[in-house]
Amino acid sequence: MVDPLMLLAFVPAALALNLTPGADMMFCLGQGIKSGPRAALAASAGISAGSFVHTTLAGLGLGALVATVPVAFEVIRWIGVGYLLWLAVQTLRHARRADVPATTPRRAFRAGLLVNLTNPKVILFVLAFVPQFVDPEAGPVLVQFLIFGVVMSLGGFVINGAVGVFAGGAGRRMAQGSRLLDYISASVFAGLAVRLAILERA
Repeated sequence: MVDPLMLLAFVPAALALNLTPGADMMFCLGQGIKSGPRAALAASAGISAGSFVHTTLAGLGLGALVATVPVAFEVIRWIGVGYLLWLAVQTLRHARRADVPATTPRRAFRAGLLVNLTNPKVILFVLAFVPQFVDPEAGPVLVQFLIFGVVMSLGGFVINGAVGVFAGGAGRRMAQGSRLLDYISASVFAGLAVRLAILERA
């Protein structure tokens, strides 16, 4: 089990990191603008699921392998770039068509999951951050990683979801039926792709 004092120290640190604007938050914002609050919450849930997967893999030691193998890092990164660009293109195509339905929550969840899983920076972050709070003498290391992963995932879901819901509600009220929402969303997705493409490994 996790030392209660260590968990108390981890919670505010994790929340502070979740509050820092990043790719996950921007993706939920883009989904909210494009398809509304329900899609934003679903995307946030997908991102949280991806974050938990990363934490589990780190606890199993697989994350360290990816972090130390340059080829694996690059493959994951460019898959993520390609997927984000594909989302941007699809959004622009929708902007040119009439009566295109908004992204369903299921698709938004899947998109959030894939965006998180194909961001190698998340792997490196988990490996750098979580082990600081893991005490091998307190119990199985994997169990501790899983507990910390749940905390991070729940905090991220609430914060990223709130940002997406606010963006979705405000955006729909201000520009109901406007193609501008799609163009803004496509710009967000493309910007995230560029950010991922030019990121440094360390």
